[in-house]
Amino acid sequence: MPVGCGYSWKAKGDETMSKRAAGDDSKTARAVAEAMIGKCGLSQSLGMKIIDAGPKYSVVEMVLEDRHLNGFSIAHGGAVFALADTAFAHACNSDNVVTVAQQCQINFLQPGRAGDLLTATAKGRTHSGRTGIYDVTITGSDGGVIAEFRGMSCKLRDPVIPDSG
Repeated sequence: MPVGCGYSWKAKGDETMSKRAAGDDSKTARAVAEAMIGKCGLSQSLGMKIIDAGPKYSVVEMVLEDRHLNGFSIAHGGAVFALADTAFAHACNSDNVVTVAQQCQINFLQPGRAGDLLTATAKGRTHSGRTGIYDVTITGSDGGVIAEFRGMSCKLRDPVIPDSG
């Protein structure tokens, strides 16, 4: 069944929310990120770890090991993309509404090498209706930018973590 992203929704995390609501949203974001990564075999098998999660925001890290390298002994593009996509997923699902990718693009800027700690920082940029745009910057151990990723998301209707009440 095709999913359209053309109607309006009210996003949590807008500028007018109270400090208490902001704290609740941060707790929700962290719980959603933990639930998602706990069910994601790929993220686990690649050694990804959630460092931070908040409304429309996440930070995920991964140490590059031999299993992440290509035939040139540099980071495999798929491993870097998977890290960026995971950070993107945590950021766009942070309000506990199932959100999927519609389109993603990555630009590789410099190689990562074995032993490097890669950090993917995802931030929501803009939203219209059920569509969101997120940017993810992937940096290496030295703080240099390894890659830039942009993802377009589509909000569905179901919660990531069903209400237990």
